[in-house]
Amino acid sequence: MTLPPSDMLCFALYSATHAMQSAYAPLLAELGLTYPQYLVLSALWSSPGSQSMGTIGHILQLESSTLTPLVKRLEAMGLVARHRSERDERRVLVTLTDAGTAMRDRAAHVPGCIADRAGLSQSEIAALRDTVFALRDTLRRA
Repeated sequence: MTLPPSDMLCFALYSATHAMQSAYAPLLAELGLTYPQYLVLSALWSSPGSQSMGTIGHILQLESSTLTPLVKRLEAMGLVARHRSERDERRVLVTLTDAGTAMRDRAAHVPGCIADRAGLSQSEIAALRDTVFALRDTLRRA
């Protein structure tokens, strides 16, 4: 049996992802960021100190071949600094610069704007997020 896209869960998620990224685009453009760059910064803002590229990749579920150019671009923008771990030179650590830390304050309005555009309460957003994560995890285990 085949279904039209409008009846497919995968298409609902795919098109919602595009709509979400489109909602973020003008907000992030004002900050000079792309959506993937914003995600990397958000991962760094959520934890004090340096984080390894591996940890950031795990949090964002990105391969190093995707993450490395994002971090290099953020470094070129002066928002992060990369350095090798003193304990293990194979590990690259990423640290927010003062400008990267200041960007957190400049971007603080973004989640609220997205919630307003979505027309959902914080509890509805959290429930939807948890449902989508549960679906993702179930599919990965299958």
